[in-house]
Amino acid sequence: MRDVIVNNKNNLLQLEEHFYQLVDVEEPNTFHNLFPYEEIPKIAFNDRIVPHNMPDEIWITDTTFRDGQQSRAPYTPEQIVTIYDYLHKLGGPKGKIRQSEFFLYSKKDREAVYKCLEKGYKFPEVTAWIRANKKDFQLVKELGLRETGILVSCSDYHIFYKMHMTRKEVMNLYLSVIRECLETGVSPRCHLEDITRSDIYGFVIPFCVELMKLMEEYKIPIKIRACDTMGYGVNFPGAVIPRSVPGIIYGLTTHAGVPSELIEWHGHNDFYKAVNNSTTAWLYGASGVNCSLFGIGERTGNTPLEAMVFEYAQLRGTLDGMDTKVITELAEYFEKEIGYSMPQQTPFVGSNFNVTRAGIHADGLLKNEEIYNIFDTAKFLNRPPMVAVSNTSGLAGIALWINNYYKLTEDRKVDKNSELVKNVKEWVDTQYSEGRVTALTDNELVVEITDCCKKLGIVL
Repeated sequence: MRDVIVNNKNNLLQLEEHFYQLVDVEEPNTFHNLFPYEEIPKIAFNDRIVPHNMPDEIWITDTTFRDGQQSRAPYTPEQIVTIYDYLHKLGGPKGKIRQSEFFLYSKKDREAVYKCLEKGYKFPEVTAWIRANKKDFQLVKELGLRETGILVSCSDYHIFYKMHMTRKEVMNLYLSVIRECLETGVSPRCHLEDITRSDIYGFVIPFCVELMKLMEEYKIPIKIRACDTMGYGVNFPGAVIPRSVPGIIYGLTTHAGVPSELIEWHGHNDFYKAVNNSTTAWLYGASGVNCSLFGIGERTGNTPLEAMVFEYAQLRGTLDGMDTKVITELAEYFEKEIGYSMPQQTPFVGSNFNVTRAGIHADGLLKNEEIYNIFDTAKFLNRPPMVAVSNTSGLAGIALWINNYYKLTEDRKVDKNSELVKNVKEWVDTQYSEGRVTALTDNELVVEITDCCKKLGIVL
């Protein structure tokens, strides 16, 4: 018979939870009812709802230099240091970008770590990602790092098919490796790879219970990173585990007893759910969400770090000191110095992010930009709303382009009745009547506007 206890967080009486033990199976549980390889994966529901449980404090961690480098050419040490500077500035004085993880394999990797450590920033804290062996643990300690990530794959797909072991064997292996890490005085961050195809209550929860015992024994924090490696996670209430993000986080906090501040969610975007799943992890009890800049990462990428900055602000009602203009600076650095082409429709950073081509939208923006702009993008991203001038822009679109491009003050702004705007509109119409099909470039517009201003005796 289970005891009734008081939950001090919500002041409710609750039944004491079951104790979950390892279920060592002879055959792997691959949940083929949910993941039939010859069909599209299934999202099933049992309508079991778990409560919201947002921690008192939430934050972002960064994997730009780890997962973010696994899908592109490696960054140079100099580029890493510059990006790290930007991350420090973006995270603000409260360190809302809490940590950044680094490879330590090569001389260049370690050079970048040394240079970032020399900055002396408290945030983002420099952490490592290493192979699970004693030599690498010692390297982490010699570098003066407090924490390192360790891969601990947790689905039967990995345990049986990749590692060719049983659950019991792999758990014993993981625990011995983590104990070695703790012996060096380094805090392990356990990356539970493929958690959204794992047996949550047959392996993940019992394993995390053992990790909490080790933490109690060594008095060194052990973090749990829940890795949605294949992007299967869903945030729908009542969805079944292992695909349910609320269910996974609830299991870790309630059944395994992992404190929220030691839980991170690491999402991938294979099914377009990385951002929603990361936000959901916050809502249900994970303090950390792990991201990469612009979502650059394995396959379809990770949760975009800049997205979670704005998710944070929407959930908390404040940016808590994060400097969002740095996002635009970072995007420009990636394009100009690193040579990364930002997809045009990418929220917050793409060239088309707050650009309209529709004349009716431009007319609305000209009257009041709140009508068609998601927030004051000039204030938060140093990017006022713009129009791409084409045959559909109309007089309003041209007026808006002139006002924003030339940064005209309120008393100098032109409207769609301006002679300058009408002259430019005639020229635009001529371009398209002669067969043009592409939008006009900034340089073309500047040349024509300059010529029109001379004819009309106008100074912008």
